[in-house]
Amino acid sequence: MKQVKQITFAARPTGLPDASIFRIDEVPLPDAKEGELQLKGMFYSVDPYMRGRMNDAESYVPPFQVNNALEGGVVAEVTVSRDPRFQPGDVVLGPYLPWRTEMTVPASAVQKVDANIAPPSYYLGVLGMTGLTAYIGLMDIGKPKAGETVVVSGAAGAVGSVVGQIAKHLGCRAVGIAGSEEKVKLLTDYFGFDAAINYNEPGLDDRLSTLCPNGVDIYFDNVGGEVSDAVMRQLNFFARVPLCGQISYYNATEAPTGPRWQGLMVTRSILMQGFIIRNYASRFREGIEFLAPLVKAGKIKSEETVAEGFEKLPEALLGLFSGKNKGKMIVKA
Repeated sequence: MKQVKQITFAARPTGLPDASIFRIDEVPLPDAKEGELQLKGMFYSVDPYMRGRMNDAESYVPPFQVNNALEGGVVAEVTVSRDPRFQPGDVVLGPYLPWRTEMTVPASAVQKVDANIAPPSYYLGVLGMTGLTAYIGLMDIGKPKAGETVVVSGAAGAVGSVVGQIAKHLGCRAVGIAGSEEKVKLLTDYFGFDAAINYNEPGLDDRLSTLCPNGVDIYFDNVGGEVSDAVMRQLNFFARVPLCGQISYYNATEAPTGPRWQGLMVTRSILMQGFIIRNYASRFREGIEFLAPLVKAGKIKSEETVAEGFEKLPEALLGLFSGKNKGKMIVKA
């Protein structure tokens, strides 16, 4: 039986993960049975939520199992099909496929992608879960109106960059927060944000106040921590806060403490709502129909940080926690 490479989850981390929790193994590739496909991986997605799956704790998605393959979003080519809906050469997307160079999976685990709309890797980003996360969070919870001010933390990341562009498309003022001057320039010069802030420079509160003279109507929170504390102080009456992620806490070994905002939320009638994109599966087609024409027309742009080589997957995943990515972090096989 043919052997293929696999990224194996070797041990559960405490705090910030390092390379010791990964292992590269060779495993057999089973023949495809009726209703199954053999796939060759093309592009692999690395995402912040994977850190939560490394913990042995109940969540919205099961934890990774030690000594098993990690898994995530994969764009792959069909090499063998035992399902009449697919032919060799088809390009497909699976949201939870094993990190292997080749794999045998049920045909129901994937769907075809249209490479005529955008490059295949875009289906891991702006036309995949990250783009849909931006769309659902902003539209359903943020409920943007033309003329409002939208602030996005983690704005140079895969989700945040799309949030700001959708907000601009809808006539809002978009202000991004990122972690370097290079990313600030990317937000304003490439993604079209009205303004951007480097949170590593002093005076975040004052700079937010200057760049948001009419306050903040929507805060799309990907980060949490002190960045979010600063934005919360600028929120207007009836502001909305889509709570997408809290990457500043993902490697914490103790429960963080900080300002408690419930009083402000009451007095200003602020809505804060967390959400998980997989709970909105019935809305995915709507989201793609909104995003795809804008992407194809160049009105919503995508930035990718691409690592070359299957073995780079662990390094790419760890790089998310030090802010090495601009836009979507992807590994090309």
